[in-house]
Amino acid sequence: MPATKAPARVAAKVAAALLAATTALALAAGCTTSPGPPDDRRGTSRRPSGTSPSAAVGPVLAVKIDNADAARPQTGLDAADLVYAEQVEGGLSRLMAVYASRLPEAVGPVRSARESDLDLLRQFERPVLAFSGAQNKLLPLIDRAPLDAVTPGDASGAYYRGPDRAAPHNLYLHPDRLLRSAPGAAALTTGFHYGAAPPGGRAQAARTVRYPAARFTFTWSESRARWLLSMDGTPTVTADGQRVAPATVVVQHVKVRASAYHDVLGNNTPYTETVGSGKAEVLRDGRVYDVNWKRATAEDGTDFTTDDGRQVGFAEGPVWVVFAEAP
Repeated sequence: MPATKAPARVAAKVAAALLAATTALALAAGCTTSPGPPDDRRGTSRRPSGTSPSAAVGPVLAVKIDNADAARPQTGLDAADLVYAEQVEGGLSRLMAVYASRLPEAVGPVRSARESDLDLLRQFERPVLAFSGAQNKLLPLIDRAPLDAVTPGDASGAYYRGPDRAAPHNLYLHPDRLLRSAPGAAALTTGFHYGAAPPGGRAQAARTVRYPAARFTFTWSESRARWLLSMDGTPTVTADGQRVAPATVVVQHVKVRASAYHDVLGNNTPYTETVGSGKAEVLRDGRVYDVNWKRATAEDGTDFTTDDGRQVGFAEGPVWVVFAEAP
């Protein structure tokens, strides 16, 4: 059967050969008839109907990353241009790392997606979302979202199980099996502005954001000109010993409400509202700036401005956005 007429899963089996034969593909995936155990006992997603690996042109790669204690230290987290931290079931946290400037050799552990991710990712031009599963009732929404969803069932050759941890905290991704190359910083259509800091602000040695069962602390390092991250009281390093240290930290105060979804234990999945407006704190250069944020529609990036309407410049380097529940 010609590849153009083959079902998606059959066509995926020859993706590796196609990748070597053409430079036109931006996304390539292999497949197996055994997708492996789904994450959180949840179903695996299908690639959205009507899309193909070549449909995404210069996309960012977004990866859902486990942030449970058993998942640390993570791999490839320090290579992300942007990391979002959100609250999930039981007051815990989960991360979504976005890669545009460079692709690390591996990323993980990879875990499941949430409803909030779909609105958050609409600010990018058809991003590639790597994740290991989702709540079954959420799958139709993922299929209809303007993104390319790639799970282990869609691209078995891109994922692997690490030998040193128990499932589900041992699933990793080779990013270059999904993207031929990093799309570059221009793909980061978040609305963020980089440049000089606004006037004012106040000196800040450290800032802690607390969830019911998790916390993030960013401590300013003058020698590194970065904010050193600790999670749940422990310094955050990657699997190869690199300290995670963003140049800019955004504490974005948002509404967190109950969604229509629950985990297997019956815990409700929080929904983080990232479209709208509110208050935020921008940490850079050892100072904190109280600012306003606004995102008019899901397709827009987020603007951060001072009270007089001035755009807030971020420091060059990785950005962490921690969504904190607004008072």
